[in-house]
Amino acid sequence: MNAIRIVGLVLIVAGIAALGMGGFSFTKETHQAKIGPIELSLKEKQEVDFPVWAGVAAIVVGGALLVFGGKKS
Repeated sequence: MNAIRIVGLVLIVAGIAALGMGGFSFTKETHQAKIGPIELSLKEKQEVDFPVWAGVAAIVVGGALLVFGGKKS
């Protein structure tokens, strides 16, 4: 299996994962203030959504690399 087919397989798996998960969220510590012994911080939960078209495009490109990636001219 050559490198182009491996990249195609990775793209297919990533596209399926993007469609299945839809996105992910993470917590970000944004503001921090320290006044004497008192310490204040603010934690924000942020979400990142994967567009459906990006997941579908990754699957299509990965499939094309699998099918046409091993052909020699």
